[in-house]
Amino acid sequence: MTISLALLGFGNVGRAFARLLLRKRADLAERYGITFRVTGIATGRHGIAIDPDGLDLTRALELVEAGQSLAPLSRKTIPDTGAFLAEVPADVLFENTPVNHETGEPAITHIRTALARGMHAITANKGPVVHAYGELTRLAAEKGRRFLFESTVMDGAPIFSLFREALPGARLLAFRGVLNSTTNLILTRMEAGETFEEAVAYAQSIGIAETDPSADVDGWDAAIKVAALVTVLMGIPLKPQEVEREGIRSITAEKIATARAEGKRWKLVCSARREGEGVLARVRPEKVSPDSPLYGVEGTTSIVQFETDVLGLLSVIEADPGPETTAYGLLADFLNAVRPQSY
Repeated sequence: MTISLALLGFGNVGRAFARLLLRKRADLAERYGITFRVTGIATGRHGIAIDPDGLDLTRALELVEAGQSLAPLSRKTIPDTGAFLAEVPADVLFENTPVNHETGEPAITHIRTALARGMHAITANKGPVVHAYGELTRLAAEKGRRFLFESTVMDGAPIFSLFREALPGARLLAFRGVLNSTTNLILTRMEAGETFEEAVAYAQSIGIAETDPSADVDGWDAAIKVAALVTVLMGIPLKPQEVEREGIRSITAEKIATARAEGKRWKLVCSARREGEGVLARVRPEKVSPDSPLYGVEGTTSIVQFETDVLGLLSVIEADPGPETTAYGLLADFLNAVRPQSY
C-alpha cells in the first residue's frame, strides 16, 4: 500500500517529521506493509513544490536548511497555499502551520479543505482542535477519513489516543499538570539563581522560546492546551479565552526563595475539574509540595495527572521533549489513520 503525503508547514517540526519518515521507511514497509511518497510540500518562506510521482525528500530538506526555495523540485508553479491544497494529489495532509490562539485560522480552513477532498488530516496545531473540533470531526466521519492531533498536547506522548483506544468507557473527571515546557524551564533556572530575564534569554537561545515569549510566559500556550484536553477528553467545548489564566511574570526571586524555604517549588499548573454540567479550568502559578507528582518535574519535562471514574489517578510524564517527539506524534497518527484496523 503506497500512501501519498502532503506537508503543509516545513519548520522545525515539519522537517523533523520528514527525517523521521526517511528513517522509518524500511520499518513501515516491513511491519505494516506501508510505503509512502511525499507529493507536495508548502512552506511559508521557501516556496511550494508538487510532484505526483513523489518529491526527493532528502533534497527538499537540504534546500530548506540551506535557505533555498523548493520551487526547482516542483512539476508546476503553485502560487499560494490555497492552490496547493486544491491541487496536491495526496491521501494524507499534515498541517503544521503556526498556531492562532484566538481563532484557529487559517489552519481550520486548511484541514476543512483537505477533509472535503477526501484526505486524512493530521496536525500538531492546537488551534483547529479548540476552535473547530466538532465541525472537523463530523466532516471527517462524513468523508470516511480521520482528523487526528496527538502532537498538540505533550508532543508525542499518547494523551488523546490513551482515552480513545486504551481507556474505553472511562469518564475523565479532572486533570492537573505542567504542560508548558518553556515556563517550567524558566522556573527551574530561576531556582538555580538566574533572573527571570536571564532564564527567558536562555530559553530563547536554545530555540524553545520565541523572540516574543508572551504566549508562554503569559500562559496562553498552557491555556489552549487545557482547552484542547477539556474539549476532546471531557466533551465540553472550551476556548482558551474561557480558561482562568495567569502567567509567571509575577514570580520573583524572592518568591522562589520563600517557596524553597517552605520546601516547595513554583510551577505553572494547568488544571480542569468537572462542576455539574460545566468545567472549572485554570492556568496559574502554584507552590507545590514534595508529595505532588508535579514537584519533581524539571526543565522542559511535562506531566499530566488524570482523575477518572474507573482508575483513580493516572499520570503521564514526557521527559525533555523536542521537535523529534512531536514528529513521532504525527507518525503515530499517520499509522492510526491508514492502517485498516483503525476504522
